[in-house]
Amino acid sequence: MEAFQLVLIVVVAVAVVIAIVSAIGMSDVYRQIGKGGLSLDEPDRAEPRPVETPASRAEAEAEIRQMLEAKSARREARGEQPLDVDAEVAELTGGGGHGHDAGLREEVRQLVEARNERRVRKGQEPLDVDAEVERQLRDLG
Repeated sequence: MEAFQLVLIVVVAVAVVIAIVSAIGMSDVYRQIGKGGLSLDEPDRAEPRPVETPASRAEAEAEIRQMLEAKSARREARGEQPLDVDAEVAELTGGGGHGHDAGLREEVRQLVEARNERRVRKGQEPLDVDAEVERQLRDLG
């Protein structure tokens, strides 16, 4: 039994030494597990907003018109009233009021008028109310 115990102790000691060396040498490899292009450990990069050009607006309007015409055709096939495609396109693209409702427009106008009153009290020139309202609504998107 003494020879068996000696062999067992030597094998265990060698295994412990190999395990320690392996753990030290492989620690960097274990930190890499689960990382890569599909992992969730890094925040998503925000896509830059595409610059809106007249061509992109025209393309978007054409696609909206196409979808509304298809919707109108489906309604007609069911026996319902067809859509007024031009009015729907104008409403969705903001053709009539730049896409902002009257309440928002009025609120912005009140803020601009209040700013103008403060400017006049300070001795500065007042702003053109209509132009400033349009600029702020445009900045809102």
